[in-house]
Amino acid sequence: MGKKLKNSGLVGLGVVAGIAISLQFSAMAQKPLDPPLPLEELRQLADVFSLIKSDYVEPVEDKKLLTEAISGMVASLDPHSAYLDKKAYAELREGSQGKFVGLGIEIGQSEDGYIKIVAPIEDSPAWRAGIKPGDLISRLDNTPLKGLSMDDSIKKMRGEPNSKVMLTVLRKGEAEPLTFNITREEIHQKSVKGKLVEPGYAWLRISQFQEPTVDDMAAKIAELYKQDPNLKGLILDLRNDPGGVLQGAIGVAAAFLPKDSPIVSTNGQLPDQKQIFYGRPEYYELRNESDALAKLPAAVKKVPMVVLVNTGSASASEIVAGALQDYKRADIIGSQTFGKGSVQTIRQLTADTAVKLTTARYYTPNGRSIQAKGITPDVAVDEYADGDGLNALRTREADLDKHLSNDREAEGQKTKRDEMEEQLRAIALEKKRKPLDYGSDDDFQLHQALNHLKGLPVQLAKQSTTVVTTETGLKK
Repeated sequence: MGKKLKNSGLVGLGVVAGIAISLQFSAMAQKPLDPPLPLEELRQLADVFSLIKSDYVEPVEDKKLLTEAISGMVASLDPHSAYLDKKAYAELREGSQGKFVGLGIEIGQSEDGYIKIVAPIEDSPAWRAGIKPGDLISRLDNTPLKGLSMDDSIKKMRGEPNSKVMLTVLRKGEAEPLTFNITREEIHQKSVKGKLVEPGYAWLRISQFQEPTVDDMAAKIAELYKQDPNLKGLILDLRNDPGGVLQGAIGVAAAFLPKDSPIVSTNGQLPDQKQIFYGRPEYYELRNESDALAKLPAAVKKVPMVVLVNTGSASASEIVAGALQDYKRADIIGSQTFGKGSVQTIRQLTADTAVKLTTARYYTPNGRSIQAKGITPDVAVDEYADGDGLNALRTREADLDKHLSNDREAEGQKTKRDEMEEQLRAIALEKKRKPLDYGSDDDFQLHQALNHLKGLPVQLAKQSTTVVTTETGLKK
């Protein structure tokens, strides 16, 4: 790979107010085709193209037909390969940098179908306009948002810098809907936050792996140790972290592991997809030449740790959890992770379009494949004391059509938890849980992680109703 990691890698899932896919950017190689093009099939494609142009009920642009043909060809491979048009490619690039053009709000789906404000981002247009946590967005301009998917809602809130939008908001205690005229601008997201949850114990949350994540994490850890130099335990929260920049995942894992430890490996057809990534600055530094981890307190390498994960923890977050689990550096608490263990490479087609193509699989330091399996927690703990809540409703990689297989373990081996999944889903639907506020006083899994670190009883997942006592928060 050389002494410097030249391309920016991304790993993750879906679109969450930005991006989350596993990527490496590179120009499309110009090389002889081997094997040669299948001429007979290409003739059929040309015949269909000609047939549509001559016989379809109304005229269709050539560009539309060819673009859709490319899109369909790539999308037929697996759930994460895709053709990126101008808009999608721009969103991908800006999301990896932790910035986007929009209103500056974190949103969730409310129980009655509205888009709910989780929190406005500090000093964003929404924050300055007076949007508050708990507000429900009923309309965006003249478009009702009730029942609209999260992804579609996010796309409608995005736009060009300085463009205006009117939000109609329902607020508890207000008799009439409120309207806010907001001007979109470039928003800078913070993917890292943390606090002392009680004396001696810190909570560090990473919501997405972006280019600034390693620097932001190092700064937050230094701040936590300044508040309490004698930390007895650290909880790394990766729940609902869909992934992001690969270098971010390597740097986060490297912060807690011995120097130069192998963090993750990849394997694919191309030689440059057969790599091992180590916990060294050249593998995780993107923003400058200095090592963000160099000034971390030495104690961070040995502080007892728990990593919180759930079904929404995907790709880059699975890389971190898998590495810390393989080295027995931390105990993993929560539920089986998503299982996205594939690498997507971005091949640029034109100045503003590209193809995102799956080119390799990821493996933990011990050679475990993450793909379509995920990371199994050391201690299974539900989201709530009486069940797994909304987490039980989430889709995993193995549920997706045409998902890439796991090349090292049989997918047919179902766990006891898998066998109970339909029952768990039914319970979650019946309870109609609100989205969990991570790090709050009501965060059941966080409290169980604290108990684990202290050697106190931990309430396990519902399928095993026993309450266990752990001797220590760190496996020996």
